Amino acid sequence: MFGKIKPVKVRSCSENRKYGIAAKDVKELLKKACNLLQVPLSGARVCLYEDGTIVTEEFFPTLADNTELVLLSKGQTWSGVVCDISQLLDTDRHADSLIEAAKGLLSDEKSSKRRKILTDLLQNLEDRSELESREEDEGWFQGVDSRFKTKSAYMKYNCESRIRGYLKELDDATKSIQKAKVRAEFLKTSQSLTEMLKTAKYNGCYFDRTEKQPDRLCTQEGWFTCQGSFDEKVCKSLHSINPYGSREGRIVFSTWNLDHRIEKKRTVIPALLEALQNHRSTDINLNYFYQLLFTRENLKLVHIVCHKKGSHNLQCDTKKIYNNATKDLKAKQKPKVKKRRMT
Repeated sequence: MFGKIKPVKVRSCSENRKYGIAAKDVKELLKKACNLLQVPLSGARVCLYEDGTIVTEEFFPTLADNTELVLLSKGQTWSGVVCDISQLLDTDRHADSLIEAAKGLLSDEKSSKRRKILTDLLQNLEDRSELESREEDEGWFQGVDSRFKTKSAYMKYNCESRIRGYLKELDDATKSIQKAKVRAEFLKTSQSLTEMLKTAKYNGCYFDRTEKQPDRLCTQEGWFTCQGSFDEKVCKSLHSINPYGSREGRIVFSTWNLDHRIEKKRTVIPALLEALQNHRSTDINLNYFYQLLFTRENLKLVHIVCHKKGSHNLQCDTKKIYNNATKDLKAKQKPKVKKRRMT
């Protein structure tokens, strides 16, 4: 086997173009490859493209014809195909050429799976998230009311609309109240929560990338990360999306949920109703219910796959339902147990 001419394909670790070379051993291969790719011969090595295994003189004869190899200069390393993936993710230098190549492959691709991969790749490569105004990226605003002139303004409105929906569900609960006195107290509570929400501008800052970091749920570029289901600390699937990048991304983001950990309909609103059965609205800890219904204290942004619709089985903290003055009064009203005198 030794001494037999073997054809291989060689590329550098920074370029994708491959060159066919025929050599009888590694020494000859290195000489030809270094000359072709203009790499210094001193310290140069060749390794397998797939996993980075260094090709030695003993290993070389066992290679199959046309094996893909990577030429490494002194100090360079190659850990396999993952290196290509890493370079692909850093597309600033050659995004345009990648887009054209992906479009070319997509037009001739018959495999549904590969078409999906190429389509997703194109969507990310053609990211236009750096553009903000309607004039700059008119396609993003297709189907969006003309009163919105920037992406951030629309995304802020989008979040406000979701929060307003929660407020409507709170108001709808009034219909189930039979006692007039309880209904009146509930309406007062609802009105107070509405005023608090108006002051906070319906927390539209959560989706607005121009807001300060503690207030927004996304990066300055507009990337959102799934926070995982209600019973998990993080998203195990690492879902992420940038609705600022494309119209498609904006539409897909509408399927993501602001999910209540302690459930709004099953738990929070019923707890509020129960508390008002024998108490006035002024006795209720409004800040606590405001946080549960409308803020990140109880809301998690989740990909639709991570949104568990079954019962969460989480309860409100009974120690926080009433304000401090009410709790102190209730403590004073507790009947004292008289100790029996021993005779």
